[in-house]
Amino acid sequence: MSESGHSQPGLYGIERRRRWKEPGSGGPQNLSGPGGRERDYIAPWERERRDASEETSTSVMQKTPIILSKPPAERPPPPTAPAAPPAPAPLEKPIVLMKPREEGKGPVAVTGASTPEGTAPPPPAAPAPPKGEKEGQRPTQPVYQIQNRGMGTAAPAAMDPVVGQAKLLPPERMKHSIKLVDDQMNWCDSAIEYLLDQTDVLVVGVLGLQGTGKSMVMSLLSANTPEEDQRTYVFRAQSAEMKERGGNQTSGIDFFITQERIVFLDTQPILSPSILDHLINNDRKLPPEYNLPHTYVEMQSLQIAAFLFTVCHVVIVVQDWFTDLSLYSHESSSSSGSDEGTEYYPHLVFLQNKARREDFCPRKLRQMHLMIDQLMAHSHLRYKGTLSMLQCNVFPGLPPDFLDSEVNLFLVPFMDSEAESENPPRAGPGSSPLFSLLPGYRGHPSFQSLVSKLRSQVMSMARPQLSHTILTEKNWFHYAARIWDGVRKSSALAEYSRLLA
Repeated sequence: MSESGHSQPGLYGIERRRRWKEPGSGGPQNLSGPGGRERDYIAPWERERRDASEETSTSVMQKTPIILSKPPAERPPPPTAPAAPPAPAPLEKPIVLMKPREEGKGPVAVTGASTPEGTAPPPPAAPAPPKGEKEGQRPTQPVYQIQNRGMGTAAPAAMDPVVGQAKLLPPERMKHSIKLVDDQMNWCDSAIEYLLDQTDVLVVGVLGLQGTGKSMVMSLLSANTPEEDQRTYVFRAQSAEMKERGGNQTSGIDFFITQERIVFLDTQPILSPSILDHLINNDRKLPPEYNLPHTYVEMQSLQIAAFLFTVCHVVIVVQDWFTDLSLYSHESSSSSGSDEGTEYYPHLVFLQNKARREDFCPRKLRQMHLMIDQLMAHSHLRYKGTLSMLQCNVFPGLPPDFLDSEVNLFLVPFMDSEAESENPPRAGPGSSPLFSLLPGYRGHPSFQSLVSKLRSQVMSMARPQLSHTILTEKNWFHYAARIWDGVRKSSALAEYSRLLA
């Protein structure tokens, strides 16, 4: 206190201070010591206000933390496996490695390029195929764009054009038929080279007795015309020498496919006397399950008929006279034995080859349709409703309902009738000169016109599904191979063979 008895100003206020020595590492020190640092005493409320202001300034002035790392050139290399091969030297130009296209996947391009030291290699980029591209499409010359750092423009990848065009090329066009089943009744695999992986295929087979013209009819339906030489037909027809000897030209089953993807199967004659004569006179060894030659010939005919009825959409039965009852008995026995709808049955077409002029008479035509309908009444084969001579204007004067029971019957005249029509018989000397200028009466359309109508009707027939799945051409070939093996080992045919013996 002062002499006047009043307190000195600032004694208990801010100016009242207590001097302390800043504590060091050794604890509090003497205030009077040398080098000591004085610190003013701060009131508790003042200390709280200063602490709040310091915290605010600290939060405002705080900076974002920075993580320092070494540059890429100074980083240690990552550990590698001891068995890993050394890295290849950098290349000057990018390299594109093409991987073959797999089924359902696009091509894969693997690129590589040289990069400067200290920089990460840029990732290669190959454009994906367009969304509108369908599965199975393969471009002729695929081009892959490679994006690389330091390259001004994208360079197309070098590729052999043969790689892209190999699968787009059509198969080789057949010039003649090949063997599907040889004369020893063994299956041949050479036909698969001409088949594709597509499902739009029609299979046409033929059955008939010896010398009825099966090979000629199949050649005219597939690739040849009547004007061509018969020696150039895709299915070799019976030569004059073979006719004189009474032999058969076709043995086993011959195969031919057109550019329109239509398969034609020509077969050896059923119940052939020339095959039986060959077995007897040449002492040919029979299979162990057959004891007599005629039993073996008949079983061959049944096996071929059963095979065609299973793997063909259309089966043409060729006959040159009307008619042989043994032919219909074999067709009925090969197709019966199960309820309709549980098995597959093809379209059956009866072709009357070498028809005479009186066969085209409407009354005779009605009798032939009625007889075939009665003979095939118990068969499950589709022998009616798919082919008609009345609907193709062969008989323009007959109404569509002229035939009560119309079957799939078609008439074709002699091929030599074209030569007779060019030089028809003229009228006698006493007749009028006007009639001498008119052509002779044939009673039917021309041979070429009838073959063209037959071809158009056969090609337009429905193609029923052969199995429970849709078959491609190659799948059909493997399916036919299994069917032929099953027919050869059929227990039903083996039992029938024992009954014949």
